[in-house]
Amino acid sequence: MSSDNAESNDRRWLIHKGQGPVLATAVHAGHEIREDLHPYLAADDDTRRREEDPITDIWATAGDHFFTNYVSRFEVDLNRPREKACTFDPKDTWGLQIWRERPPQILIDKSLKQHERFYQMMALWIEELIDLHGNVLVLDIHSYNHRRNGPDAPASPASENPEIDLGLTTMQHEKFAGVANALAEGLKATPYQGNKLDVRENVRYPDGGNWPEWIFANYSKNVCTITLEYKKFYMDEWTAQSSLPIVEDLRAGLCKAVGAAKEALSACPK
Repeated sequence: MSSDNAESNDRRWLIHKGQGPVLATAVHAGHEIREDLHPYLAADDDTRRREEDPITDIWATAGDHFFTNYVSRFEVDLNRPREKACTFDPKDTWGLQIWRERPPQILIDKSLKQHERFYQMMALWIEELIDLHGNVLVLDIHSYNHRRNGPDAPASPASENPEIDLGLTTMQHEKFAGVANALAEGLKATPYQGNKLDVRENVRYPDGGNWPEWIFANYSKNVCTITLEYKKFYMDEWTAQSSLPIVEDLRAGLCKAVGAAKEALSACPK
């Protein structure tokens, strides 16, 4: 990661380093689970994919730099603290029985090593960006389900489920409020297939998860972290079939919004 336009892919994640102060991450985009863990799985591909965040890796490319995780959150969840990163309790997985039985500890430790590597790598990457730019914007990109009651059941009320929910609990509002506002307004300004995008703030989630909270705890003086939760209106969350025109429109809108947010970030004191 020491040179511009560098890419690193260890087959379990992808790192792209460009130029600029915006880092976008898709930590739940992945679906892969190591072969040595397959004998212990209970949930099939469709069940697991329904609770993962497909497509978010496409939107992460709107950042100057981006990180895509290919590993399923059900093997190791990078957005949870280490002690919860490998969980085998259905209470932690929306009631789903992901695992038939707990794998041997040696296999769990192998997964946890990925969690450790991620945070070590990100510390170096963020510190490098702070040294280069003074202030940094991290976009933590996710998606969420709104048809949990079944493929034929009514969707959850739109009043409680915006198309994009911006999580703004892991940023210094006094310093970075203008950045968050520029991003929100930029997203709202770009329609998808002729439809105005419903963008609101802090509607669904009281916190941003371990990843943005870790950034805030360690780098809040210089890093504005915003979580983007896209409602899965761009796809059928039960069949995983997506609408490519909507996906492309959402990426174009995010790219424009990132441009506006970068201008606002440049005006923040360093």
